[in-house]
Amino acid sequence: MNLTLHDYWRSGAGFRVRLALALKGLDYDRVSHDLRTGEQRDQAYRTIAPQGLVPSLEVDGQPISQSIAIMEWLDERFPTRPLLPAPDMDRAVVRSMCGLVACDIHPLNNLRILTYLRKQAGFDATAQQAWIAHWVTEGFAALETLIKRHGNGFAFGMVPSMADCCIMPQIYSARRFGVDLSAFPAILGAHDALLALPEIASALPEAQSDAG
Repeated sequence: MNLTLHDYWRSGAGFRVRLALALKGLDYDRVSHDLRTGEQRDQAYRTIAPQGLVPSLEVDGQPISQSIAIMEWLDERFPTRPLLPAPDMDRAVVRSMCGLVACDIHPLNNLRILTYLRKQAGFDATAQQAWIAHWVTEGFAALETLIKRHGNGFAFGMVPSMADCCIMPQIYSARRFGVDLSAFPAILGAHDALLALPEIASALPEAQSDAG
């Protein structure tokens, strides 16, 4: 089976999938699309990902879009080292953590939204910073409660899950924009537990060939 990840080194959603692939121990090819220059909107790539967004994963030439769908497929196709727990209620909790990040925090702070705020809504750097900090802080406050309730080293329990794959990129983004995360020790603890795993080093943004 040939896996090809279409990605960008600083993409938070792409980072999620790289973490999942690393935790699964899967080899894959990687194609970078520079979001700064709009390469992801090229017509050739849109034949793979009609929305013109990264990431997408080609499986023997068949594409899957959206990071959560990709991670769910990886977990179903490669069940070793599962990223979702077995009990149905536990899976629901992990999925709710993922949704909190992937649906309610990240979309409000991604490049498309920040570009629109700057060009169309007239946000200066200070206003953009306040926008980012507000939505990250609001979402992380809820996530902190969930991790304190369900975490035991990692975001849920004692092993990494899809929730951890969503949280680490969001922390990377928050730190990049200077958001104060000192009020979220449980989130930071889960992040540090994942970071300590040697297999995830290859998934980190700075380890990608297009980083810079």
